[in-house]
Amino acid sequence: MSIARTLSARSAAMALFLSLLLFAVAAFAEVQFTADRMRVVTADNQAHELTVELAIDADQREQGLMFRRSMAPDHGMLFDFGETRRVMMWMKNTHLALDMLFVDKRGIVRTIHQDAVPFSEAIIDSGEPVAFVLELNAGTVKRLGIKAGDRLEGARIGGN
Repeated sequence: MSIARTLSARSAAMALFLSLLLFAVAAFAEVQFTADRMRVVTADNQAHELTVELAIDADQREQGLMFRRSMAPDHGMLFDFGETRRVMMWMKNTHLALDMLFVDKRGIVRTIHQDAVPFSEAIIDSGEPVAFVLELNAGTVKRLGIKAGDRLEGARIGGN
């Protein structure tokens, strides 16, 4: 094979790779999230205000917090599945350690997974049917004293 053909093949392969990379980045860049306010009410009736981004459609739920390098305290992402079902999450391409609250359609926290490991592809199972998952910075559950049985309240959840 001549040097010109080798360079041409390498250039074509590099161009294809860069095109696919740009397409992937553009696809994620187009996903937009709406912010909303909600609160977690603990068993001792303490209300903690949160700002959450809403992951409502399939594209938003697929992207979630992937590639984010930071999230403000008392912020999170609420995944609304539009139905009650067993949910499986993972941390692929997620830089942030997270706490996950698995929540039923009434807003009751059913199960909690604390300190999910960044980039892990291990499955995090809700363990039972839920309608929502709230992702928060790791340590938030402990700091606010959130436990199973506590409730979320807001426009989309918990009847408020």
